[in-house]
Amino acid sequence: MYFYQRIRDLREDADKTQKEIAELLQISQQHYCLYEQGTRELPMHHFITLAKYYQVSLDYIAGLIQHPLPLER
Repeated sequence: MYFYQRIRDLREDADKTQKEIAELLQISQQHYCLYEQGTRELPMHHFITLAKYYQVSLDYIAGLIQHPLPLER
């Protein structure tokens, strides 16, 4: 699974809108939409922000593992 599919699934599972996640990342909804479509690469600092927000590992968001691992605190 690619990162853009994973971030869409995480957002939908959390019952959040693209606009809400875009605000979290301090970008426009249109810009965030491009991440979910896979037409724009997600910068590492956004990967980190999303992993913290959803409380999953970076490997999960990147699609390297199939099951989310909780973040170590």
